Amino acid sequence: MVKPFVPQLVYVEPRAMEYPLAKELVSKFEAMGIEIRETTSHNQIRNLPGENHFQKYRTAKSTLVVGVRKTLKFDTSKPSAEYAIPFATGCMGHCHYCYLQTTMGSKPYIRTYVNVDEIFEAADGYMRERAPELTRFEASCTSDIVGVDHLTHTLKKAIEYFGQSEFGKLRFVTKFAHVDHLLDAKHNGRTRFRFSINDDYIIKYFEPGTSRLHERIEAAVKIAEAGYPLGFIVAPIYLHDGWKEGYKEMFEKLEAALPAFATKDLTFEMIQHRFTKPAKRVIQENYPMTKLELDESKRKWKWGRYGIGKYVYQNEEQEDIKDTLGGYIHHYFPESRIEYFT
Repeated sequence: MVKPFVPQLVYVEPRAMEYPLAKELVSKFEAMGIEIRETTSHNQIRNLPGENHFQKYRTAKSTLVVGVRKTLKFDTSKPSAEYAIPFATGCMGHCHYCYLQTTMGSKPYIRTYVNVDEIFEAADGYMRERAPELTRFEASCTSDIVGVDHLTHTLKKAIEYFGQSEFGKLRFVTKFAHVDHLLDAKHNGRTRFRFSINDDYIIKYFEPGTSRLHERIEAAVKIAEAGYPLGFIVAPIYLHDGWKEGYKEMFEKLEAALPAFATKDLTFEMIQHRFTKPAKRVIQENYPMTKLELDESKRKWKWGRYGIGKYVYQNEEQEDIKDTLGGYIHHYFPESRIEYFT
């Protein structure tokens, strides 16, 4: 079982200490005997321990930076929400394929932001602009927020904040099973709690440092029993020998574990594996032994939203994925809905 994340090294921005959450975190880490250093900015962490890139990368993945989020202009989000809401950046998982590999680039350390009330105020502005329409906020565009929340409880505050809002809804996705502290949050059904799931082969070879499938499913059952709307992101859908059987087993396990009431308002999102040329370089540098198939000649080129092209599966493979996995979802979860396949 993957233990809840504990940083080996903590950096703190001096400005962060003006906020109660930073003081609370510093006291907590001091009591745990974790080394705490000062940094002028959460964007500028230098002198990370390590002899070479490989060691420094691994140190960064176990380093937490406590900072203030200065930019309170939210990005428009992915297909699942109107805006991304920034509570943290970076992730302690070691998923080989992750798109944060390139967006985080030289900053793979985890940042948590302590000016939570200011972030809520900014969210409030976005909600007022769109009211009476609902505004959905995605809390996991740049991090796996659940992976760090047992330390910060920022997400828990956000769940309760949106639980009381009239025009806002919250959503996020996680690969971690450390959800116990979120079970009693007053969510009022306004937060959709999603788990990223995959077949055992992919979790074993490409998702080190994250909870295993059975742990994620057990956590999903707890979340359903706590009354949260539930969803699953099947991502990245990756073609390997025996993939049809692997994904079938995954859906069978999910169906066997979920209580019947939890399958009524269930959402699925499906994302095929893709990579960019820069991502391929970074992945091969950070995980030189990876089994991840990154052969451009086997893929189809597709222009992305921001003019950055990516390699996706060929059209007939995409159809096969859609038909196969869509078929499993309709068979095992006939009352669920597939929000998108991309």
